[in-house]
Amino acid sequence: MEHNHSHTPKINYINHAFIVGIAINLFYVVFEFGAGFYYNSLSLISDATHNLSDVGALALALIAFRLSKLKANEKFTYGYRKSTILVSLLNSVVLFVVLGGIIRESIARLHTSVEIEGTPITIVAALGIIINAVSALLFFKEKDYDLNVKGAYLHLMADAAVSLGVVVSGIFISIFHLYWLDLVMSLLIVGVVFYSTWGLFRDSLSLTLDGVPRGIDFHEVMETIRRVEGVLDVHHLHVWALSTTQNALTAHVLVPQTTTLEQQQKIKQQIKHHLEHMQIQHVTIEFETIEEKCKDTNSIF
Repeated sequence: MEHNHSHTPKINYINHAFIVGIAINLFYVVFEFGAGFYYNSLSLISDATHNLSDVGALALALIAFRLSKLKANEKFTYGYRKSTILVSLLNSVVLFVVLGGIIRESIARLHTSVEIEGTPITIVAALGIIINAVSALLFFKEKDYDLNVKGAYLHLMADAAVSLGVVVSGIFISIFHLYWLDLVMSLLIVGVVFYSTWGLFRDSLSLTLDGVPRGIDFHEVMETIRRVEGVLDVHHLHVWALSTTQNALTAHVLVPQTTTLEQQQKIKQQIKHHLEHMQIQHVTIEFETIEEKCKDTNSIF
């Protein structure tokens, strides 16, 4: 019970961070869309579209975060923790779709010259920097411990960077009347967002396919188990993610024929202790001896 209680403040903090982030970003999206259409600015409309996708992403991330805290049941024996991985993947895919829309609109404007006002664009985008930066800071403390939270953080930081670019283009448009900068900035938005999203897409896709989580060296894990006193070898080793914050491992561990049940228990405790420091929290070990070694050759490890 103490373990669960110790995590309650963190859970409440993340939950509130999502709610506050959704609220202030939704307000800004409505405001930016209105300003973009009123001043005929593609960069503002593009940025607002991106921000709207982030509101949806934050909402999905909040749902996944809450689902991950539900208890396991007879149908979902691991609970709903993997929903955090699926939402991270969905968030990245949604962003790629949004990027396609921005590119299409930018191409449509290549052969048209539209005069726009730079000062209003600068002011609206400057407000966006503040909104997105404050929202991103809500997730800063937990971003390195949860891929879902990291996704929300990256979305918001990318938005802040994009808004900064829009501010710069607005200033140049106001002073030098370089109206084409609005189009160029919309394309730069695509580049920035794609760069920030690719890593999230790659990691979440890998975890969805039960790939070894980022930051865990498979061969180092294998050698760590082999170095435990009493272990002759290890095979059928599998490492995967249960959620964006919890990892699991199963393995067949070869021990001498004379190993007692008490010695096996000590070996298992040592293995679990070492693996916990490698961010692997759920460990299942099956012991084997030379005489009883399994004949299954389907696993290459």
